[in-house]
Amino acid sequence: MEKSYVIGLDYGSDSVRAILVDAANGNEIASSVFYYPRWKKGEFCDASASQFRQHPLDYIEGLEATVKDCLKKADGVLTAQQVKAISVDTTGSTPVAVDEHGVPLALLDEFADNPNAMFVLWKDHTAVQEAQQINDHASSFDLNYLKYVGGVYSSEWFWAKLLHVLRVDESVRKSLYTWVEHCDYIPFLLTGGTQATAIKRSVCAAGHKSLWAAEFDGLPPNSFFSSLDPLLDGITARLFTETYTSDQAAGTLSEEWAARLGLSTDVVVGVGAFDCHMGAVGGEIEPYYVSKVIGTSTCDVLVAPKTEVADTLVKGICGQVDGSVIPGMIGMEAGQSAFGDAYAWFKSVLLWPVKNLLADSGILGEEDLSKVVDFIDDQVIPQLGRQAEALPVTPTSELALDWFNGRRTPDADQTLKAAISGLHLGTDAPRIFRAIVEATCFGAKSIVDRFINEGIPVKGIIGLGGVAKKSPYIMQTMADVINMPIRVHKSEQTCALGAAMFAATVAGIYTKVEDAMEAMGQGFDCTYSPRPEMVTIYADRYEQYKKVGSFVETKDARNREQRLVSQITENE
Repeated sequence: MEKSYVIGLDYGSDSVRAILVDAANGNEIASSVFYYPRWKKGEFCDASASQFRQHPLDYIEGLEATVKDCLKKADGVLTAQQVKAISVDTTGSTPVAVDEHGVPLALLDEFADNPNAMFVLWKDHTAVQEAQQINDHASSFDLNYLKYVGGVYSSEWFWAKLLHVLRVDESVRKSLYTWVEHCDYIPFLLTGGTQATAIKRSVCAAGHKSLWAAEFDGLPPNSFFSSLDPLLDGITARLFTETYTSDQAAGTLSEEWAARLGLSTDVVVGVGAFDCHMGAVGGEIEPYYVSKVIGTSTCDVLVAPKTEVADTLVKGICGQVDGSVIPGMIGMEAGQSAFGDAYAWFKSVLLWPVKNLLADSGILGEEDLSKVVDFIDDQVIPQLGRQAEALPVTPTSELALDWFNGRRTPDADQTLKAAISGLHLGTDAPRIFRAIVEATCFGAKSIVDRFINEGIPVKGIIGLGGVAKKSPYIMQTMADVINMPIRVHKSEQTCALGAAMFAATVAGIYTKVEDAMEAMGQGFDCTYSPRPEMVTIYADRYEQYKKVGSFVETKDARNREQRLVSQITENE
């Protein structure tokens, strides 16, 4: 019997990865990574303003480069005709303005350098004001249109970002036909779509970020949006009503893309989804286990049978949607806006003198300087982890909040800031690092607690992603803080593997994605079990974390109120 192969494409924050796998067992035949060149240079971004945009060419060039590289590496092992399907996952909510033909505006000459015409990355927080207005506006309606997104709309999501772009950029506003998530755009591109109205929208993105719900017969009505801001009047007519689960096909590979990639037009292209949702599938998620994809941020996914969830609605999470992870089950999403990003921030602070003072000193030549910077960049976090792990944890140890990029869940508030308390003259880099690690783990516990307190049991944690694989200290601390075992998945590419599992299902190799999970799953590397002596210590530390968080949250709210009063007074 001829073997069949599938491709999983995983679009992350910094790069896109493709894996070519054997559909029979999930074995990886080849993989390839493409780092976005424009993003790497920091183009179109302004961290001080929380603006993070990505050019569609980074995505398109990466798509072609990685798939072709995989096929080149697999030459002699398989033929192009044996590749049966491609499925895609992406970050989200990462939407873009497109014209009537579904072309991102940034691909048009007049918008080539306009950040508002590009993909608005998930961690872009320029729409904080718009998100707050959506929350305030929704409270005036009898029907709660936020009920399936945890009751709180976030600046990281679809509508807030759309409204912000419409308000700040007249040229984009006049040329925008509709607004499209990254995970919906790539399948449309691969299948040769020419009309934006034909884009198949994933239930994953639509339900968790766009306020789509079967109960509403689709999106909230036009009146909801037009009364929020007249700029949104009529936009729902140019969006969508139907949505699709990722076990369904978006179409087949177009002649253009078949030629560009060296594949057949018979290759089936699956409906896309968000990275963490397909990652949960790649990580062999089970009902009531929190699948925690840990990278720059975290995305926490839990699935449960519809009959058991019934009418339970979990407040303050990123939504619960029928079929968003596994068709036929309710998928629930939560997460932290910064996890690895918190460590990256601290590393950047520590590297400042190396990258600046040493560079200006002339002591080292360019080549030697580059080697020194690369060495420190590579070693600083592992070494900090080893030093931090050896430190005793006491009630008076430094304590931090993990809101370096605001708070995603529970209860989204992107205006919140991180803090570090208990600093003294004996505080050094390992102690600060330990406080940040503990903070990210406390943030993880707050999510688990919210599920449990809202009536959704949690049996354990599945750790996925780079941090889970590479940092035993962080994972052990998390197990101690949450007081639950954490199983770490073997695959380093669970998101891409999950996409490959969906591709195999879309191709008809498996009847349902659960069958693909069973056949293609790679199993688990290890389990971190809570240490009883540390569980007690961290239980007390967690209460301190909540008190500091409550103080900072209250203070930030008062500051916002004072600023608002000042603005009103100035306007008068």
